[in-house]
Amino acid sequence: MKLEQIAINLFTLRDFCKDNHTFKRTLKKVKEIGYSAVQISSVGIEDPYKIRELVEKEGLKICATHESPKKLIEEPNEIVNRLKILACKHTAFPHPGPYPLNNREECLELAKKLNNSGKIMYNSGIILSYHNHDIEFVKYDNQSILDIIFDNTNELYLRGELDTFWIQKGGDNPVKWCNKLKKRLPLLHMKDYVMTLDRNINFGEVGRGNLDWNEIVQNADNSGCEWYIVEQDFCNIDPFESIKISYDFIVKNLINK
Repeated sequence: MKLEQIAINLFTLRDFCKDNHTFKRTLKKVKEIGYSAVQISSVGIEDPYKIRELVEKEGLKICATHESPKKLIEEPNEIVNRLKILACKHTAFPHPGPYPLNNREECLELAKKLNNSGKIMYNSGIILSYHNHDIEFVKYDNQSILDIIFDNTNELYLRGELDTFWIQKGGDNPVKWCNKLKKRLPLLHMKDYVMTLDRNINFGEVGRGNLDWNEIVQNADNSGCEWYIVEQDFCNIDPFESIKISYDFIVKNLINK
């Protein structure tokens, strides 16, 4: 991992990205912390021209987006146009949304839809990835939903945006999955897995939980990861302090010297 590959998913800061004014202020803070890029997700501004303008004014890049699952499946060309405006080549299917995964057949149907959309995007220079949660580790015929999806899509048309916390929460191994998606892992969501004395599991800043970050990053690097994206669904402290803790840990412990 290199310094310029560290990004923040703005979903973490969604409460501070509701309009032009708050979005601009948030981007400035992100840049001051040291991040090189942002992922556009759950921000209050829809206009891609304005988003790009404000991001670039702060000297940041847009590394990826999350888009509506329904639009990604049903309107891939519209997504291509949006990503071109944003000067961004990566987007991700954020969650199954309206597409059921109640059995193997439904998983195969979603895989087919994702492959079709991914092909259209790939032919236009856009890369579609799949973002997992824990639900994708439900098994049918002893095979996880995530395995079914990746095994039944073309590696060029669907790639991975692995989420370290949710892999662990689903009972699987983030290191294994980083290695498993060799040459198919452009994006990695980094958040830690924190166990508490009252047996709760919390989202945590990178380095404050139980995940083996050196092994995760080494295997992600070996699999060709382009962007290491800090994401924390909910923060127990000020979100800006939270993303600084993660950034500082990454810089101190995980950057290739």
